[in-house]
Order: sequence, then C-alpha cells, then structure tokens
Amino acid sequence: MYALIIPALLPFILLGTVMGLSWWEDHVLPPAQPAMAPVEAPRTPVVPVPDTQRARFPVALTRHGVGR
Repeated sequence: MYALIIPALLPFILLGTVMGLSWWEDHVLPPAQPAMAPVEAPRTPVVPVPDTQRARFPVALTRHGVGR
C-alpha cells in the first residue's frame, strides 16, 4: 500500500519543500547587500585587424577541380 502512496505524494512533497525554502529565504535570511557597481574601464577605439591569410576552401578532385 505504501508503494502506491509515496510516488503519488512525491510531487506535493517537493512542492512543499520548494515553497518552504522560498518562505525561509524571504523571512529568515538577512537581505542581501547590493554589490558595488563595477567601474568601467576607459573605452579605447577598436581598430579592426586586417586578415593576412587567405581563406582556404577544399576543392573536390573531380574533372573540373583537377586542373586548378
């Protein structure tokens, strides 16, 4: 008989646990201190770096690709 009751009650037990932890977090724990805002570093202009290597694409060795 317990083999049928426990699986049926498990979702409610988990829900009650989550709700209890949520209540505990709201009412028992001290409020969290806000973190200090990070100081932004001075922005430097972004210069794109030219790509010096050509992109290489594999060429299939077919009748049209052999002569290249």
